Amino acid sequence: MMHRFVFPAWVDRAFPFTIAFVVGTAAYVTGMVAWGLSPSTIDVGYQPKQPVPFSHALHAGKLKMDCRYCHNTVEKAARAAIPATATCVKCHAGADGNGAVTTVSVHSQSPKLLPVRESAATGKSVLWTKVHDLPDYAYFNHSAHVTRGVSCVSCHGRVDKMEEVVQVAPLSMSWCLDCHRNPTPHLRPPEKVTALDWTPEESPSVLGARIKDQLHIESKTNCSTCHR
Repeated sequence: MMHRFVFPAWVDRAFPFTIAFVVGTAAYVTGMVAWGLSPSTIDVGYQPKQPVPFSHALHAGKLKMDCRYCHNTVEKAARAAIPATATCVKCHAGADGNGAVTTVSVHSQSPKLLPVRESAATGKSVLWTKVHDLPDYAYFNHSAHVTRGVSCVSCHGRVDKMEEVVQVAPLSMSWCLDCHRNPTPHLRPPEKVTALDWTPEESPSVLGARIKDQLHIESKTNCSTCHR
């Protein structure tokens, strides 16, 4: 005859806590996943106010200024440099020490450009707010992408139509991996990477496949590429 197993008395006392733990864990995991995938977390739509209301729609769009005029390290460095004040005052110089303003200056007395003039006078940088901010543990090299035919549009969207830059891509790990695993649709001739309004005359897949072969681009992903 088999003896019935009798649970110790403390099991009854622990049962409510066990149920609470299971339910709480499930709620926590569900909440974290939902929060991690929400737009507020991946920052799609993030559009911070800047100290100077710089219009990309005017400069890059209407005036057709090349991205590299301001972001002049994008082809040779990991970071796309924020333009120095000296770059701004080439067009927006205020009055000199004698109160004279050159005839080529544009909006040199505009109150909107006061932070630029103060920066030029004091040597202190304008405190721009970064829009596209990757985690510290993720390494991204701009030069490696733009010199291989990945356009600014692929990550930043049509900034030439934006009054204030807004983040349009999640910049998540899965988003990056999708492109690394199949870069062909995103490739264009390297000389066209900053031509934001450029459209290919042939199928993007056909063009991208040709560029991929020409530039010896490999569709492989290595963890150490981004996590160093």
